[in-house]
Amino acid sequence: MDFPNSFIRAGKETCSLDHFVPAPYFRKTFAIKSLKQLNSAAEASVVLCGLGFYELYINGKNITKGLLAPYISNPDDLIYYDAYDILPYLKKGENVLGVCLGNGLQNAFGAYCWDFQKAKWRAAPQLALRCTIKFRDGEAMVIESDESFKTAPSPILFDDRHCGEYYDARLELPGWNEPGFNDRKWRFAERAPMPRGEARLCQAEPIVKVGEIKPISITEEETGFRYDFGENNAGLCRLRVCSDTPGQQIDLVHGEALIDGKLYTRNIKFDENDYVQKDIYYCKGTGEPEEYMPRFTYHGFRYVLVRGITKEQATPELLTYVVFHSKLEERGGFQCSDEIVNRLQEATRRSDLSNFYYYPVDCCQREKNGWTADAALSAEHMLMNLSVGNSYKEWMRNIAKAQNDAGAIPGIIPTGGWGFAWGNGPAWDNIIVYLPFYTYQYTGDREILEISAPTIWRYLNYIIGRADSRGLVAIGLGDWCPVGKIEDQYNSPLIFTDSVLTMDIAEKAAYIFETLGMPLQSQFAAELARRTKAAVRKYLVDFDRMLALGNCQTSQAMALYYHIFEGGERTKAFENLVEIIARDDDHINLGVLGARVIFHVLTDFGRSDLAYKMIARTDYPSYGNWIKRGATTLWETHQPEGGRVLSLNHHFWGDISSWFIQALAGIHYNPHRSDFAEVEIRPSFVPQLENASGFHICSYGRILSSWTRKEDSIVLTVEIPEGMKGMILLEDGWSFEDGKAWREAVTGSYTLRKK
Repeated sequence: MDFPNSFIRAGKETCSLDHFVPAPYFRKTFAIKSLKQLNSAAEASVVLCGLGFYELYINGKNITKGLLAPYISNPDDLIYYDAYDILPYLKKGENVLGVCLGNGLQNAFGAYCWDFQKAKWRAAPQLALRCTIKFRDGEAMVIESDESFKTAPSPILFDDRHCGEYYDARLELPGWNEPGFNDRKWRFAERAPMPRGEARLCQAEPIVKVGEIKPISITEEETGFRYDFGENNAGLCRLRVCSDTPGQQIDLVHGEALIDGKLYTRNIKFDENDYVQKDIYYCKGTGEPEEYMPRFTYHGFRYVLVRGITKEQATPELLTYVVFHSKLEERGGFQCSDEIVNRLQEATRRSDLSNFYYYPVDCCQREKNGWTADAALSAEHMLMNLSVGNSYKEWMRNIAKAQNDAGAIPGIIPTGGWGFAWGNGPAWDNIIVYLPFYTYQYTGDREILEISAPTIWRYLNYIIGRADSRGLVAIGLGDWCPVGKIEDQYNSPLIFTDSVLTMDIAEKAAYIFETLGMPLQSQFAAELARRTKAAVRKYLVDFDRMLALGNCQTSQAMALYYHIFEGGERTKAFENLVEIIARDDDHINLGVLGARVIFHVLTDFGRSDLAYKMIARTDYPSYGNWIKRGATTLWETHQPEGGRVLSLNHHFWGDISSWFIQALAGIHYNPHRSDFAEVEIRPSFVPQLENASGFHICSYGRILSSWTRKEDSIVLTVEIPEGMKGMILLEDGWSFEDGKAWREAVTGSYTLRKK
């Protein structure tokens, strides 16, 4: 595509925390002289890049694809454009193109904790636009952004994706984006420098409104009125108010936690500033209804403290929670007879969606960063549940661009340079293989493998240079957020988790290279995996006792899951894992790296019942304990009641959903990673459940596995899409009516008996 590259801006001045610069409006008029000319228009399009965010209007109609358009990227790496069909909106006579620009990542001054305010690209918002109208006689009208565009300040006094937005309704300019508006007092735009990034048409799903939530209660606090919406989520509040006071200031402070009966926001701040997750609205004050919703930010919250309103204004109609996230379709699900588990599945889904804004961010309130480990840990369960493959592929392009000359990967993507000195390492860097590996397994999209291959190759050469003389690696972050501890107080030694995951990166790299027909690279990666595994076995495993270094849940589970223990070693190693878990009173005692694998290991060795107990029990520490304490999303850490409160909306513990679908429902799609038409059904009939049902939608259709207890038997119902093949494999102790424990996977209901 021929992208417009004539960038314009209102001026050089940049908004900051201590110097507000309003978001700029731009308008450009053009004429379609007659009805005949209008009717002869065959095509009409606008191609637009707005740095950081934009809203696009044609003749007063907002036609923007969604919130925070076009994308969130490092503009030194990639700049994103959107294309629009504007033919339906054209009219005879004067027509108007209108654009409002927000700061976005172009000027991310509120993300100072990660040095975005120091980014070399930091500048005032700017845009490039081309409007093309093609007529049936072969003529065309082309409008390119230039100094003929007019600009003026909007009523948006301040906007930042992390902080919020301030809006003064007294400064509104009615009709600014419509024909007939008098713009004689507006200034002409000025030229802006061409961004350094590669131009791309955005292919990621847009961020759209998906629902509305009404408040369930309103409580008066010392400084205002607290609205409770009953669930933690992400989006914006729509304010509807009547005011007789011009300039009445209404503050909306968003948060997710209560302490001592008051809104608590320190868990989503890195210092004591009063900017985080706060929107401000200044009323017109005419006595007529006023409505406002921010444009260039979003928040993660359950509660909103409204300051500056009267008791009479504090009505349920004042605020509506408008939920936004990327436009993703459901690809899987799970439900069972245990309401705790159902609510955990629901909480996982809510955390996944509320943290998916073009790509998975770690949390939707405090950081809003594309943390690589968080996304890697969640890659498989998100692909099993949601149509994230296309968005993953677009983000993979950004990951590839973020790699530095040495081959290192930053801990957050996009970044302005932060995340190389701290915040990465193999447990984070494995995003470069996990995203393409699992996306290919579940969607068959080879393009993401092709995008990632050069990045993986450079990384393998980089990580070899970071190993010590024994071939072991200990350079990054480890088993993050161990139960009941500070985030980096790991039970499993860093040298163990980093080395094992270096091996895993190399193994998955070998598979990716082989799939792409790159045998030399595949052999190189496989040899690196072999050498690293040999080093782990030589230096980090006690074979006399069959214990991995650390003698903890994470180390032992990872050593089994990644096959550090081999052959006959595995039986004793698993017995030791069960003993370690028993030592912890059958509670989880691990961090996120261990949680990603331990339940699958237990199922592989026939102990899904123990995995289920560890997840669903409601005493601390457990996932079920979160639900007992009122969680509606997954939390960042497992802390005792009354302990440290961190983010209450993090998706990186969410692989339990993968375990529900794979272990309890038994759906294993493409189990050998070689046939997209293959499925295995291997359910675990844990004694804690009376029934369980799961599904996954693949390219062939919907795969369903559902089972229900009937006295001493189980009725298993399976739906297999046409064109698929596979097996139903029963766990020990169960058989079909013919006495066998296996059969071909075909749609039907089967009665299973205890052997």
